Amino acid sequence: MPTGREAHVCGECGAGTARWMGRCPACGGWGTLKAVETRVGATGGGGAGGRVPAVVRAAELALEAPVERLATGFGELDRVLGGGLVPGSAVLLGGEPGVGKSTLVLQAADRLAATVPVLYVGAEESLGQVGRRARRLGVSAAELRLAAETELGRVLAATEQAAPRVLVVDSVQAVRDGELPSAAGSVTQVRRVADALVEASRRGGWATVLVGHVTKDGLLAGPKALEHVVDVVLAFEGDERSGRRVVRCVKNRHGAVDEVGVFEMTGAGLADAQDPSASLLGSRVRGVAGSAIAAAREGRRTLLVEVQALTAGTSLAAPRRSVVGVDAGRTQLICAVLGRWGGLELGGSDVYVAAAGGLRVTDPGADLAVAAAIASGHTRVAAAIETAWVGELGLCGEVRGVVGIEGRVAEAARMGLGRCVVPAVGRGARAMRAEGMEVVEVERVVEAMAVLRGEVFPGCEQFP
Repeated sequence: MPTGREAHVCGECGAGTARWMGRCPACGGWGTLKAVETRVGATGGGGAGGRVPAVVRAAELALEAPVERLATGFGELDRVLGGGLVPGSAVLLGGEPGVGKSTLVLQAADRLAATVPVLYVGAEESLGQVGRRARRLGVSAAELRLAAETELGRVLAATEQAAPRVLVVDSVQAVRDGELPSAAGSVTQVRRVADALVEASRRGGWATVLVGHVTKDGLLAGPKALEHVVDVVLAFEGDERSGRRVVRCVKNRHGAVDEVGVFEMTGAGLADAQDPSASLLGSRVRGVAGSAIAAAREGRRTLLVEVQALTAGTSLAAPRRSVVGVDAGRTQLICAVLGRWGGLELGGSDVYVAAAGGLRVTDPGADLAVAAAIASGHTRVAAAIETAWVGELGLCGEVRGVVGIEGRVAEAARMGLGRCVVPAVGRGARAMRAEGMEVVEVERVVEAMAVLRGEVFPGCEQFP
């Protein structure tokens, strides 16, 4: 027979101990340990005390028909999800306050409700506030149900009443289980609420979308187990001044990761960006020192992004390296490579680098563009021809090959650029041709700097 056993769990961090202690050994909180009863099942196989495990052949599952996904009505969001929402799955969407998470999920809920029943639970707003936002966004689907609840039990009861195919909870940190003594948003509460909602969605067969908060460092708030329990984790990013928003996939059990979706914030809410590269390059500067175009690969798509750089003299012992939209560690590495192998003296200069347009570039293939922007800004020399730069920099000054060079060159040609600098795959290897595009192969960063200055270095391969 199952037996009961008393344990103590911290209401702040979720750590457990076998006996009560005045101070939690994990987080150091005083008086946060509370007694809970755990159930210990009988040992043994499939007898009266245990459940017979379900074991099936992998070949049998492979023969099952693929699950029909639910299209969200946003082409960019469906792209990131791998084709739409999977019934019975859970999606976690995180982002900074004010970036538009609630707008995105409410609009997607409205479009989904055109074909399937949807329940939207606003845990941070009253029903009147949710309704006013819905009217402003033009939400009018007949099968969209709205609720404003913060108690986990009432949220689950609402799902039984509405019988949705899609459940949206905004946000998971605002919902609490009344059986736990801790406040909403604590580690224990977030873990309990997420577990209950995910388990209910898998039993009921509906897709669940959870909106999550982020910390000041940009990480999802709450326990790391929150990201483990869901099937898909999306990060919503954007520059509020430009109106451009990006959804980035960092985990996907039902599709590819590292995909991105690009949106435009309009007066009527969010809309798919029709041509992301054109949108990102629309306000670029031409013929000005300190600007370079990166042909960055995000997931399975290529995006052209303008990288801007500025150098200025400094009196500091350690010059400043300030970056926005690119990786700070890689920028430090690129500055060191330029100083050692590129012939640039950056030790007495502050370096500022930014990816224009609000997109965060994570592709190592953008290294060469960052290097070109820094070199252009430092030497005050602009490339004579509008150029896309492709390549990863090594510590020995070499330009390494990257994935999808053909697609990067094709995207640069489609956007009307005149030249593309790419890594050389062995000297003399013929690069891919593109109509109206000059393709230049380089092996070393010093050769790329020569291309920037308009010089033709020995052994340079150019294919008009």
